[in-house]
Amino acid sequence: MADEATRRVVSEIPVLKTNAGPRDRELWVQRLKEEYQSLIRYVENNKNADNDWFRLESNKEGTRWFGKCWYIHDLLKYEFDIEFDIPITYPTTAPEIAVPELDGKTAKMYRGGKICLTDHFKPLWARNVPKFGLAHLMALGLGPWLAVEIPDLIQKGVIQHKEKCGQ
Repeated sequence: MADEATRRVVSEIPVLKTNAGPRDRELWVQRLKEEYQSLIRYVENNKNADNDWFRLESNKEGTRWFGKCWYIHDLLKYEFDIEFDIPITYPTTAPEIAVPELDGKTAKMYRGGKICLTDHFKPLWARNVPKFGLAHLMALGLGPWLAVEIPDLIQKGVIQHKEKCGQ
């Protein structure tokens, strides 16, 4: 179960009301508005808590998302590209976030750099359709994955800080 700090952060993310995916035309536009409002609130809350850790943007249709996430370890910033597509069955099916440059570097990842969210996140998502959105995906999916995997990959020497690589 999530710790108290995580529960507080998630409780401050607006829940979504529109149960629509990319096939639903007009309703999808409404869902996208809710997604952006929720993401904006989550990012603002993170900035206010000095915990800013990602940027996201989408294509015009809102079906392809991309951006950057970062993780601070020993006062060094490790930055990664992220990307995902909205599944045609969204919001029933959660998107699969990919971190392409980490592809093959950890067992908790599928081919193509898609992070493993099967055991912990997907059941939680399923219980919260259509209330959960992309901000929840970041807060309860990618964020915890980074917090576990990145320090482990650094400690094992699998990834190195860019400044250390350049020396």
